[in-house]
Amino acid sequence: MTGVHIIALVSAVVTLTVILELSRRRHLHEKYALLWLGVGVVIAIFAIAPGLFNAIAHSLGVKSPPSLLLVLASLFLLMVCVYLSWEVGRLEDKARVLAEELTLLKKTVEEQAPSA
Repeated sequence: MTGVHIIALVSAVVTLTVILELSRRRHLHEKYALLWLGVGVVIAIFAIAPGLFNAIAHSLGVKSPPSLLLVLASLFLLMVCVYLSWEVGRLEDKARVLAEELTLLKKTVEEQAPSA
């Protein structure tokens, strides 16, 4: 195992530990924890068996496995950004609806309250 593989394995173990701790403390929602735990496990597998990633890269016709890793990592992060943008938009809409409902409720309460 080379230095790069050891660093990748240590990084995967640290990632898994941090994700488990954040999940245990309920600071990270389960759906996100599962995603990042999966990423940590995949990194650990490829760090333990580096020939596996090289074999996959060569079977796909990629001459340089690090290039495949860079492309896959970039695509993964792009998908995460798109998903989080979608979540933010959905939550903004939900917050707007809640603010509108609160305003209507306040108006109703004010109309029903006796004048002093």
